[in-house]
Amino acid sequence: MEEFQVTIRTSPGPLAGTYNTLWVSLIGSQCECPPVRAVPDGQCLLPGSTCTVVVKPEKEVGTVVLVRLRLEARPGFPNLNWHCLDVQLKPRADAAEVEHFPCNKWIKTADGDIELRSNRVCLLKGETLQILREHRARELQTKQQLIKWSTFAEGSIRCIDMTSSQSLGPNLSYTRQSPGTNLNYLRGFTDRAEPWSSLEELGILFVHNGKDNAVARYVQAHWRDDAFFGYQCLNGCNPLQIRQIHSLPTNLPVTSEMLRDFLPVGSSLEQELERGAIFLLDYEILDQLPANVINGKQTYMAAPLCLLHYNQHGQLKPIAIQLQRTAGPQNPLFLPSDPEPDWLLAKMWVRNSDFQVHQLLSHFLRTHMVGEVCCVATLRRLPEIHPLHQLLMPHLKTCLQINIQARTSLLAPNGVFDKAIGCGLKAAPLLLARGTEQLRYTSMCVPDDLKERGLDKLANCYYAQDALRVWNALHRFVVSWVDLYYCSDQDIQQDCELQSWIQEIFTEGLLSFTHTGFPQSFQTTAELSKFLTMVIFSCSALHAAVNFSQVDFNLWIPNCPAVMSRPPPEVKGSVTEEDLLSFLPDVNSTCSVLTILLLLSQPAADYVLLCHYREQYFRSGDVCKLVETVQKELRAIAEDITKRNSKMELPYPYLSPNNIENSVAI
Repeated sequence: MEEFQVTIRTSPGPLAGTYNTLWVSLIGSQCECPPVRAVPDGQCLLPGSTCTVVVKPEKEVGTVVLVRLRLEARPGFPNLNWHCLDVQLKPRADAAEVEHFPCNKWIKTADGDIELRSNRVCLLKGETLQILREHRARELQTKQQLIKWSTFAEGSIRCIDMTSSQSLGPNLSYTRQSPGTNLNYLRGFTDRAEPWSSLEELGILFVHNGKDNAVARYVQAHWRDDAFFGYQCLNGCNPLQIRQIHSLPTNLPVTSEMLRDFLPVGSSLEQELERGAIFLLDYEILDQLPANVINGKQTYMAAPLCLLHYNQHGQLKPIAIQLQRTAGPQNPLFLPSDPEPDWLLAKMWVRNSDFQVHQLLSHFLRTHMVGEVCCVATLRRLPEIHPLHQLLMPHLKTCLQINIQARTSLLAPNGVFDKAIGCGLKAAPLLLARGTEQLRYTSMCVPDDLKERGLDKLANCYYAQDALRVWNALHRFVVSWVDLYYCSDQDIQQDCELQSWIQEIFTEGLLSFTHTGFPQSFQTTAELSKFLTMVIFSCSALHAAVNFSQVDFNLWIPNCPAVMSRPPPEVKGSVTEEDLLSFLPDVNSTCSVLTILLLLSQPAADYVLLCHYREQYFRSGDVCKLVETVQKELRAIAEDITKRNSKMELPYPYLSPNNIENSVAI
C-alpha cells in the first residue's frame, strides 16, 4: 500500500506556534485514512518549524484531494491558536513532485476539523469530483452561519452582523502598526467647552500641530482666496461633489446681470453655461437634517448651493452662494462683491456642509461601506478556492475590523460624531440613508463619473487625471485576470457562485435599489471586469484620495469647520471680521476632530501598497506575471506624478501609487 510523507509548516511569525497537538488525516478520491498525530514526541509546533509524519493508509485512498487538520489542547498548557503556513504532500519520501495544500491562517481548537485543498484554484465547473463539490458547499454553509447581514442605519447600505471586532476571529482581524502620530499638542483641552478667543489663539494650536505639514501651511495662507476655494473642489479631500451644469437650478435665482463682473468681458451667464464653464456644488442632501447639540449648545447646518466659474486662466472660482434651499428675502444670494466678511462666511458655510458630506458619504459610505458589502458577500458566496475570492480578499478583508471599530467608537454615543461634528448621531443615519438612495453605479466608476461631472478635460483637476490613470491600470490588470478563468461570456453566465455573489451584493448589501444602476447579474466578461475594477479602486485609490488628504485640508479649522455654532445669516452686512470666529466650533470639539483626523490620515508603518500581495496565490504562474505587469504600470504612474508635483507649488500626491494602500485599513 502506498505511503505518504506529510510535512506541516508553521508560519514564521513570532506568535505562530502553539503548545497544542495536531492530528492530520488524508482524504482521497476513494476513501479517507484515520487521523495520525502529526507532531512526533520531542517536537513542537514552533514558529517557522517543520514537522514531517509518514501516513500509511490501510486502504487505497486514490488521489489525495483534501488534508484534514485538527488541533487538540495539550493538558496543563495554554490553549494557543496556531498559524499554519501550509501542508506539503509527497507520495513517498524520494518522490520529486510535491503537492501543496496552502493554509496561511490561524487554527483554533474550537474550529474542529479544518480541511485544506490543493493550491489549484478553480471555478465550480472545473470540479470533477463530487467530494470537492461538497467541500465547496460545506465551506459556504459554515461561513453563512458565522457571517450574517445587519443594518446600521435604516435605509443605508448594510453591514456585517457583529458589534465587536473580536467576533471576527484571528483570520479576519489585523494589527495595524501605528506610524507614531504625535497627539501631544491636542491633549489637555477637554474642559474648554468655549469658543476660541481669537484667530491668533487658533493659530498657536495650528503651529504646534501643523508646522511640518507644508500643505496645511499653504491652506492656512490661502483659505480666504476664491481660487483656492475652487481648487479644493477639484483636488481637496472631497473631489466628488463638484459637477458641471448647463442649466441653473430652479431655486437659484441668479441672473447674468448679477454675475457680469465675475464672468469674462463680453460673455454672459447663458454663454458660459453653454460653454461648459459653470459648475455647481449642491448640498440638498443635507436639507432639514437635525443639527447636533454640542457642549449643551445648539449647532447649525445649511444645505447650500454654490455656483462656480472655470475661467480662461484655468481657475475655478465661486461666483454665487445661497445657503438654504428656498430663495427669498431671508435667504440672501451672496456674491464675491459683497463685504468681505459676508462672502467669507458664506464660503465657510459651504465648506462646513462639504465636511459633513465628505466624512459620511464620500469617505465612509463610498469606500468603507461599499467595501464591507463586497467583503461580506465574498465570504458568504465565494469559496476560498474560487479565483475571485483569492483576487478580492486582499483588498477587502480589513474593511470589516475598521468598520466595526468605527461604528462602535466614532459613530457611537460619546464618539466624535456625537461630541464634535455638526452632523451628529441623529442626522448621521438619515444622511447615510439619503446617500445610499442617491448612490449611482456610474458615480463609482471613474471614467463614467468624470465624464458625467465634466471633470475629464479640466487641465488642473489632478484628482481626475490621476484617478483615471490608476483606474485604467487596474482595469487592464482585471481584464487580463478575468481572461485567465473565463474563456467566454457563457462561462460568466454559468458560474452560479459568481452570480450568487453579485445577487447578494445587490439584494442584501444594496437593498435591491434598482435605480442605483448596480448590476444584479453578470452577462459578459466586460461587465465583470468593470465591477471588479470599481471594487478594487474604491477600496484602495478612492480611499487614499478622500482619507489621507483629510488632515492637510482640515488642520486649519476655519477652512473646513466641522461645526457651525451660529445660524446662517438671513441678511447681508450682519457680520464683521471679528464675528467669524464665533461661528467656529468650541476649543474642545476642535481638538477632538483634529485628533481623529490626524490618526486617520497616517498610513500604517507596515501598510501594503496597491497591487502588492503577500498571498501565495499571486506569487507564481500567470497571475504572478499579471501582478508584475500592473506593478510596473503603477510605478510608471508614480514616477510621472512625482515629476509633475516637483514643479507645483501645491502638489497633489494622494493618488500616486506610492501612497495608495491595497485596502481600507484605517
